Amino acid sequence: MNPQDLKQILSSGLLSFPLTDFDAAGDFNAKTYAERLEWLAPYGASALFAAGGTGEFFSLTANEYSDVIRTAVDTCRGKVPILAGAGGPTRQAIAYAQEAQRLGAHGILLLPHYLTEASQDGLIRHVEEVCASVDFGVVVYNRGICRLTADSLEILAARCPNLIGFKDGIGDIELMVSIWRRMGDRFSYLGGLPTAEVYAAAYKALGVPVYSSAVFNFMPKLAMDFYHAVAADDSTTVNRLIDDFFLPYLEIRNRKSGYAVSIVKAGARLVGHSAGPVRAPLTDLTAAEDEMLLKLILKQGPQ
Repeated sequence: MNPQDLKQILSSGLLSFPLTDFDAAGDFNAKTYAERLEWLAPYGASALFAAGGTGEFFSLTANEYSDVIRTAVDTCRGKVPILAGAGGPTRQAIAYAQEAQRLGAHGILLLPHYLTEASQDGLIRHVEEVCASVDFGVVVYNRGICRLTADSLEILAARCPNLIGFKDGIGDIELMVSIWRRMGDRFSYLGGLPTAEVYAAAYKALGVPVYSSAVFNFMPKLAMDFYHAVAADDSTTVNRLIDDFFLPYLEIRNRKSGYAVSIVKAGARLVGHSAGPVRAPLTDLTAAEDEMLLKLILKQGPQ
């Protein structure tokens, strides 16, 4: 799959980030991870991002990363494209990107670099060096300390033909509009704010119809129903699901920092597809919060 093929795939449909399975000791569990992917693949996501943010990329060792990407590629071959997370310091991000390409992933989501602030020139250099290190498609994730401007993306677009996607995890509407108006169809544009469904209709109006769903990990039917409602401008269904599920879900998620991942792992466990515990520095939901989430899930009926 060449970068332009990947860009076309990412320009429509729902995307998701599978959880990474850990056993009771906190080690990667390839068997249940493959089973998770086999369960999710038929629901119709356009692409899956292995070892992304929801997949706890930030907690994986290099060897575990290879195992996760290998398992995802082997399990989903011929079913759904796999993009791998890659990030951290530039040389580390390059190593991850090259390993993902070696293992047969179709592209990467370039996650933010680590810890230090950087100028726009520095961010440009970082993204450019990663793009130059691989042949497949790269999607850059504007989030946290990686905040690329329209000017910077225009420079990168000219220098990096395999930079085919832009994912927004900041939520700065002025910035997003300026990027979309400047770059047009040069990129595929992905909504990437946590619990993206809450922002989906607004981002569609901005020209960003595609987003990634964490809820897909444990309620794939609901996630797909919501996506199709947004795509069809079915505001009745969109508003009902926001009121009945997503806003109460956010009330649980917002109780502690890091719960954007923890609540998804809790949901998977509660529906019978446990991915094990989260790794430190994240913490799992409390028993009381589990009960709150279970009631919310059951209210939605069979999935």
